[in-house]
Amino acid sequence: MEYKKIVVIGGGVLGSQIAFQSAYSGYDTTILIRKEDKKQKITKALETLKKTYIETLTEMTPKHNWARGLGDPKNFNREKQLEIAENTLEKITITTNQKEALEDADLVIESITENIEIKRNLYAQIANLLPEKTVIVTNSSTLLPSKLADYTKRPNKFLSMHFANSIWKNNIVEVMGHAKTEKKYFDEIIEFGKSIRMIPLPVTKEKSGYLLNSMLVPFLLSALDLYANGISDPQSIDDAWTLGTGAPHGPFKIMDVVGLETVKNIVEQYQKVPGIINPLLKKMMLPYNYKNMLNIVNKYISEGKLGKSTGEGFYKYED
Repeated sequence: MEYKKIVVIGGGVLGSQIAFQSAYSGYDTTILIRKEDKKQKITKALETLKKTYIETLTEMTPKHNWARGLGDPKNFNREKQLEIAENTLEKITITTNQKEALEDADLVIESITENIEIKRNLYAQIANLLPEKTVIVTNSSTLLPSKLADYTKRPNKFLSMHFANSIWKNNIVEVMGHAKTEKKYFDEIIEFGKSIRMIPLPVTKEKSGYLLNSMLVPFLLSALDLYANGISDPQSIDDAWTLGTGAPHGPFKIMDVVGLETVKNIVEQYQKVPGIINPLLKKMMLPYNYKNMLNIVNKYISEGKLGKSTGEGFYKYED
């Protein structure tokens, strides 16, 4: 099936990026949110993305700072892509009306908080509003699609499609089905990923954490544990990583980008099954102190320091 109307549920960091990238790639895109008072914040985020796309398109060259999600260097027309970026917001609608948003949706991309009960409740709410044709994907970074599928009332048309942050340059998308996913829809999502200039990475067996987060989450937890145990501070821990490996960002900068509420959800999830990771670390360090980790993250959250999106997390950011 050829997708035409895309609905992104959730307008957070990745939800806004997915919506903008879909519209930039030519799709009529709707962002569905719960509260009317969030529209202004999401609109501002989309305007910032527009500015970022235009600046990136203007500055990048095939040999320097090429953002793969914005165009193919072998067949690239800068003026055309700049015009597209300039007009992308015209293809995006923001609404709180579930019925209107979903009534003709070809693809729904759920990108809400990383909480299994909240996701299940959402799917139960929208299940009867969707046309029979609609395929649903979750942008979950850790949850298995099989744990959510039945709540959609269309498990054969449900799978995971996990994007990386800054998708216009980090243009990978992990596509993972479950036992009830029909191959037809798995293949359609792979093709949709390509159509919005992503590099689809098929995950052919369910794995919590998929590919990227199976490597990233233990990395972030290890850094947070160093801080929680009083071993060192966020800046020094980040410096150890960036200066020692040449990586552009350390774990605490990454957590600020992801958002501390998401970090909290991940810590809580891994706290329930600490034996998965701890035996691997007993020779290197103390077992993870999840209680102290949560205390630290909760303190930042209570102070409104939710990460880069709010201007402050472990670091302060310019507006």
